[in-house]
Amino acid sequence: MNTKQHTIKDKVTVSGVGLHTGANCNMSFIPQDVNFGIKFQRVDLPGQPIVEADVDYVVDLSRGTTIEKDGARVNTVEHTLAALTGLEIDNVLIQLDGPEPPIMDGSSKMFVDALSEVGLVEQNALRNYFVVPENISYKDEARQVEIAALPLDDYRVTVMVDYNSPVLGSQHASITDIKQFPKEIAACRTFCFLHELEMLKANNLIKGGDLNNAIVIVDRVVKDEELDYLAKLFNKQKVEVKKEGILNNVELRYNNEPARHKLLDVIGDLTLVGRPLKAQILAARPGHAANVAFAKKLKKLMKETSKSASPVYDPSAPPVYDVKQVYKILPHSHPFKMIDKIIHLEDTLVVGVKNVTINEGFFTGHFADNPVFPGVFQIEGMAQTGGILALSTVDDPENYWAYFLAIENCRFKKMIVPGDTIIYKCELLAPIKRGIIKMQGQAFVAGQLACEAVMTASIVRKPGV
Repeated sequence: MNTKQHTIKDKVTVSGVGLHTGANCNMSFIPQDVNFGIKFQRVDLPGQPIVEADVDYVVDLSRGTTIEKDGARVNTVEHTLAALTGLEIDNVLIQLDGPEPPIMDGSSKMFVDALSEVGLVEQNALRNYFVVPENISYKDEARQVEIAALPLDDYRVTVMVDYNSPVLGSQHASITDIKQFPKEIAACRTFCFLHELEMLKANNLIKGGDLNNAIVIVDRVVKDEELDYLAKLFNKQKVEVKKEGILNNVELRYNNEPARHKLLDVIGDLTLVGRPLKAQILAARPGHAANVAFAKKLKKLMKETSKSASPVYDPSAPPVYDVKQVYKILPHSHPFKMIDKIIHLEDTLVVGVKNVTINEGFFTGHFADNPVFPGVFQIEGMAQTGGILALSTVDDPENYWAYFLAIENCRFKKMIVPGDTIIYKCELLAPIKRGIIKMQGQAFVAGQLACEAVMTASIVRKPGV
């Protein structure tokens, strides 16, 4: 899995008809800066409103996943989102001049091909993974649906489907590495049963649907006159049923293509959590409603754990800023260097690391026989970490000072000693106004909270600059 965020090298556009709306749409992927995320923009509506790819904006789950914000609706987003997650693209604006991404051939392949052709760009920021900390599950007894996420330092997905159909039977599909998605999953097309197709077509629910963008499963005897009716319905000279029970001689790309497409849908829907995942996902008989319900559980857990849990620290991962880069931004020098590197930085959050060693001079007097890392230096390290966040909000940080103004609700929870590694986390509590920044600071050691405080600082331009 990628450690750094990625966008695309240039704008790329795909065009086609929406499956459910039948509306022609041009959909353009636009590269964006770090921490932008994935957002849709309806350029055909007044004000060109933007809808974030967020599970909180899901409004409809009938035959697909639809999001809406402030009256701007985007239908059937799952195939587009699956392509972006499958290519590990973090930051992109998706502009549409219609209400629904084009269905193309019913898979994510054409999106993947277009994005791959334009190419990806690595960005100077770490990916903000949500590492699932514990087993979490969702169950729908009525539909016999179960989905679970297990802790794992990777992203793996396994799906099982069972439609009680003589044609499909029971199928499963899995990927053990997200990089398998483009070749193993992206080309797998959506599918439906013949009785569903007839109902959807009769009720005008798949205005853009035809036999070129979906696999139609036939699990009953179909008379010649019904085939003639279907041919007329889809403007075909003739439709047939293969012995495998697939309408119109469509060749399956994989024996388990339906299960693989369900895996594609799971990946697309879980993109709505808002952060790339590290987890083992197990899904039995999933559908959009269950996927989204599970995504909401994941997002709730993500919010709960992000407030109190220690950030995940991988010493082998490249930092956002190493020690040399940190002190090009901060004015401090020895012996007042209190952080060694920055491992995460976004608009409202920063994470820094301090390795505590016995060689630091203050341990001689604090205390000779019982070395304890001084509380004032814990606060200073936290403040320096917050200073990185403060100075990241200006275009020329070398021309500014960040001054400590106030500290509130300071608590020391755990003794810190030589050999410990301190993980500092500072998060904005309110938007910056007139150069004043207020942050919640926390210091963690071995996953436990060691110190916390609310800090206020002022961002001041250097005199004469």
